[in-house]
Amino acid sequence: MKKTFITILIILLVLGASALTAFYISTHNIAMLEPKGLISDKERDLIVTCSLLMLIVVIPVLILTFVFAWRYREGNEKSKHTPDWEHNYIAEMCWWGVPFVIITILAVITWKTSHELDPFKPLAMDKKPIEIQAVALDWKWLFIYPEQGIATVNLVQFPEKTPINFEITADAPMNSFWIPQLGGQIYAMPAMRSKLHLLANEQGSYSGRSTNINGKGFSGMIFTAKSTSEEEFSQWVDSVKGSPKRLTIESYNELVKPSEYDPVSYYVLSDENLFNKIIMKYMTPTQSKD
Repeated sequence: MKKTFITILIILLVLGASALTAFYISTHNIAMLEPKGLISDKERDLIVTCSLLMLIVVIPVLILTFVFAWRYREGNEKSKHTPDWEHNYIAEMCWWGVPFVIITILAVITWKTSHELDPFKPLAMDKKPIEIQAVALDWKWLFIYPEQGIATVNLVQFPEKTPINFEITADAPMNSFWIPQLGGQIYAMPAMRSKLHLLANEQGSYSGRSTNINGKGFSGMIFTAKSTSEEEFSQWVDSVKGSPKRLTIESYNELVKPSEYDPVSYYVLSDENLFNKIIMKYMTPTQSKD
């Protein structure tokens, strides 16, 4: 009687945990499941598809675990004991054939989406993309707009339904750039130039963050990605150009120093080649001293 009670209790706990998980997902905002971009929408579909395919195996296994535990419990004298039974073609086909089919389908999906969602692959759009250079610092994000001649800290703004060509590097320990509702993520490393192509389907403010632990300021290394209309974006660019701050090599050397929870700030870009200089500073051979 005691073992029966424990079995029923375990089943109820599992069902309760599943219900609570489903309730949490339905009542809370999960960025990856609420895509606002062309790439993130495809990534969400990929996650859901793969999860459902894997559940084809997981759910029956969980159910059969409890069924077998109940049917072949010690106190059930009606269960059939067949110690010499060792092979069943139907069972073999189920536990080998079904996973094989699922893995084959997942392999095809992975192959296709790996090429379709290649972060280095430009988006096929008629609209001219906007170029944004992102630099991971300790512990903040610097965004450079070479065509507009401006730069920002912890805020990146762009027009909606416009391809965004990100160039990403780091002037700090290895990092990772991610805007969950738009797509990503991709690593940012010193002396390397990564690329990421995104597009926001609608206007809104989205959370961006670092996803690679990189020191005590990691938790505050977040930024806002803001999608606006083209008119509002142009007005914003004009307002940033009125900032009294100038982003020169000297001011950049001050900005690159470690700091935590930096507020949003705006700069007028004085050196259009700053991004390349940031990359090259780690690639130039050290001069030996005589």
